[in-house]
Formats: sequence, structure tokens, C-alpha cells
Amino acid sequence: MAKVLVIDDDTNIRDVCKLVIESMGHEVEACPSLAKGLEALGKADFDVAYLDVDLPDGNGLLSIPAITERDRPPEVIIFTGASYPNGAELAIKNGAWDYIEKPATAETMTLPLIRALQYRKEKFAHRPPTVALKREGIIGNSPRVAACLDMVAQAANADANTLITGETGTGKELFARAIHDNSDRATGPFVVVDCSSLTETLIESVLFGHAKGAFTGAEKKQEGLIKQADKGTLFLDEVGELPFPQQKAFLRVLQERRFRPVGAKEEETSDFRLVAATNKDLDAMVEAGAFRTDLLFRLRTMHIHIPPLRLRGEDVRELVIHYTNAFCKKYKVPLKGFSPEFLDCLQEYDWPGNVRELVNVMENIIVRAQFEPTIYPKHLPPEVRIRVMSGKLHDGAGQPTGSRTGPAGHRDTGAIGHCGSGRSQALRGI
Repeated sequence: MAKVLVIDDDTNIRDVCKLVIESMGHEVEACPSLAKGLEALGKADFDVAYLDVDLPDGNGLLSIPAITERDRPPEVIIFTGASYPNGAELAIKNGAWDYIEKPATAETMTLPLIRALQYRKEKFAHRPPTVALKREGIIGNSPRVAACLDMVAQAANADANTLITGETGTGKELFARAIHDNSDRATGPFVVVDCSSLTETLIESVLFGHAKGAFTGAEKKQEGLIKQADKGTLFLDEVGELPFPQQKAFLRVLQERRFRPVGAKEEETSDFRLVAATNKDLDAMVEAGAFRTDLLFRLRTMHIHIPPLRLRGEDVRELVIHYTNAFCKKYKVPLKGFSPEFLDCLQEYDWPGNVRELVNVMENIIVRAQFEPTIYPKHLPPEVRIRVMSGKLHDGAGQPTGSRTGPAGHRDTGAIGHCGSGRSQALRGI
């Protein structure tokens, strides 16, 4: 017997769903609003959730992440009478199992339930024992980070090409290294190729290597980065910067794992696993004719998207503590505590530079406040304080855009007004 949650403001729909699903032998709880549904999810585990779109207190499509980003989340079936342009696309992108429009027959309504329960039974029955994941440098345990780490574990257990996307500063290389470190190739090399630094005249020599005498100055044979990655991982950083003329040549390398060094008569092989990363929209580049469709398909066998720091505010405190300790140790100064206002400001800041910016901010603070025992908002760089206090984080309704939405959908608006108050109480964060 499974547990099913129905979230719909229509009494008749709730009653019909309850009747049909209970006749299948399952337990059903029905809720008339999004808030009530999220409250029920906080109290019990459900296998499947039927979710309406037009609810009195929210939009079901936009609320899917609040349901799926939980420990052992239910499969979400959107069940709506409203016709939304791109509604099915948005539902699937947000992690829904299926999208059903009302009115629906009993078969149309229950078949996705049957399939979802079959999927969950097989998924949890064949799940391998949990193994501690090596995640050096990846700080945070928010649901979004946990989902990325699940994908890292899946990628590490396979040898498929993996594409990592995300904004600048989100830590894409750290996740690439985690894939390598947790794979069967961990003892092999991890070779980084910075595609943004490759010129069209040097790219083939750098990637494929060259034979002795291939060109002026080639006094001896030189292995390329692809050969150096043999038995290990080849990491193409900023793959969106790979020059278009060379993309075809690299596509062949991916297909056959064979290449010809510049000036060589014979081809060579390299047994490497490919991980690529980019902050660009490769689909848009394909549409613009700047990136090959076939290469994108090859790169994106598996896809991991790293969320920006502004969407994982739960991790800010843990990041701050980690890097405060690290920089105190580096500069050999006493460990420090934090005022509540300091942490409030960091929570409300939108971190346009992501984790990389936070690391730089914390190093700046430790260097300037080396022997002060407590960190206050005053220690923040002026540009950070100004951005918070000037109201740039406020939307048209007067609410901070940096405020965080908790698992139950409730907003924690923080305390921007405290940024300059200097409250005497200090929290020891370490």
C-alpha cells in the first residue's frame, strides 16, 4: 500500500481522487491548499502527490521544487483543469513525473500513479549501499547541493560523458573532480583543458600533441593533453569557448578515442573519460550556429546543473564557517565568532559572484580583522554593505529578493535593517 497526497482546491476533485485511489488499495490524504499540502509533506512521507496548478495560495507548477527538494520526495503528478502554454514543459523541467489535464478518465488519472509506484519500488529495492562520497571543497548540505551530489555519484559509477553547467563561481571544477575522485579512474590523471585560453593556431597541438619536426621549434615529440588523460579524466573547462572549426575534430576523438598528433603519420589512442563544463547556454549557441548539435549531444550524455548561491541560502552559514576557519589557519590568527547581524547580511546578499565571491569576501575580512575576536557587518567590504543597505535586494512589493524560501514555502526575510546596528551579542559560529 502506498501513501498518496492530493492537493486540489476543488472539493469534488478531491473526493473523486480519494475514492478512485483508495479503491486501488492505497492510503490517501487530500488537502485544499498548497500550504496545507506542504504541511502534510512535512509531517509524513508520501509516495506520490497529485498537484493542481491554480491553488488559492500559490501556483502548483512553481511549487514543484518545494516538494521534490526533500529527503525521499514523492513523485509529483500535475493534475490541472487550466490550460497553460508550456505547462507540461515547465512541469517536467521542475521534476514532475507527469502532467494530466482535467477532465480525465479513471485510466488516464491512475496509469501515471501505477507507473510511478512501480518506478519507486524498483528504485529503492535496487539501490546500492550508501558509500561516503569524496567531496573535497564542496561545502553545503542543502537539498539542491544534495541533488547535485546524487548526480555526481551516478556519474562516478559510469563512464559516460558528463556536462556540468552553472554560473561563473559555482564550483563546476570541484564537481568535476568529485566525479573523477569517486570513479574507477581515481588513480589516473585528472587533466584540465581551459578552452577559453586555446587559440585556433595552437589548439590541435595542445590537445593532440605533435611529432618531432612538425613545425619550427618542435625539436622533440610532445604529448597532447588528450594523451596525458589516458586511463584518467579529461576535463574540458569552458567548453563553450571551443573554436567552431575544431569542434568537428574533437567530436571524432569523442566517438573513436583516436587522434593524430600534428605532423604524425600514425594515429594514437587514449582511454579517457570526458567531463565538460560551461557557464554558457549551449542550446542557444546551437541555435545561433556557434556550437555543433552533434557535439552537444555527445557532451551531454549526463547533465549536472550547479545552482547559484542565491538559490541555496541554507549553505551560506556553513560556507562562512568553513572558510573563516580555513583563512584563520592560513594567516595564523585566532578563530572568530560572528554577530547575528553579520550572518543576516550574508543571507540577504545575492552573491552575483557565487561561492567564489564568498571565498574572496571571507579572506578579505580575515586579513583586515586579524586579531578582532568577533566579525560584524562593518567588516564586510563596502560594496557588499552598500548593495545590501541601498535596497537593491528589494522587489516591487518591498520584500528582499534575497530572502529565502524554506521547505514549507515560508519566507525568512532576514534582518537587513540590522546591518549597521552592531548588536553586542555575538554568536560563536565555530
